[in-house]
Amino acid sequence: MNSSLQRVLKLREVIEITGLSRSTIYAAMARSQFPNQVKLPGVRRVGWYESDIRDWLNSAEH
Repeated sequence: MNSSLQRVLKLREVIEITGLSRSTIYAAMARSQFPNQVKLPGVRRVGWYESDIRDWLNSAEH
């Protein structure tokens, strides 16, 4: 397995992991207080790197 591959989470998974609502996630992104999305192949598909979400959860800044 290539160690440079990262798991990408869908919004539903991010909501489950963080306990935040969709609107809270997007509001925090607008304030630069939440990890940025990454664009995925396909039309209108985005996600978040799992490592970014885990790092955010472990930080004291949120």
